[in-house]
Amino acid sequence: MAAWHLTIQRRFIDMNLTSMNLTSSDNFLSLLAGQWTGKETIASSKWGAGGTAVSIVSSRLDFNGRALIQDYRAERDGKIWLTAHAIFVFDESNASCNLFWFDSLGFVPTQPAPGVRDGNTCNFVRTSPRGQTRHTYSFPEDNKYHLLLESSFDGGATWVQIMDGTYSRTS
Repeated sequence: MAAWHLTIQRRFIDMNLTSMNLTSSDNFLSLLAGQWTGKETIASSKWGAGGTAVSIVSSRLDFNGRALIQDYRAERDGKIWLTAHAIFVFDESNASCNLFWFDSLGFVPTQPAPGVRDGNTCNFVRTSPRGQTRHTYSFPEDNKYHLLLESSFDGGATWVQIMDGTYSRTS
């Protein structure tokens, strides 16, 4: 079994997930659950040329609503250019979420990205030897969400927009 999988399993056990029972009003994970299509604007970066992409996001709740498992696929010019697998975990001890992000560009997390919720927005900052990436999720209206990805290569002193996407629920 992969080391990251064991880390995630340990995290679930440490959080005593079997004793929690959250409802949709208790955390933002339920807002992301479902099937989504997205339109994205990609900035030129060291990972590729800028342009537009369309995406499909499939997200499902697990562990009685305390985890969200998300599969993401983005296409540019009719070809898949990025896939990702994300696991969001609600941490009842401090009413926050953590993000584990894996993608086809080679990102493998060594630790979860802590989330900070502010009203209808939730921010996660992933850190790796490549730098930092900030995910900002917001929910401007029912059945829509917005995701802004920004990267920093100087320890968070400056941020550069990498992707700006808007997603609509399809089911």
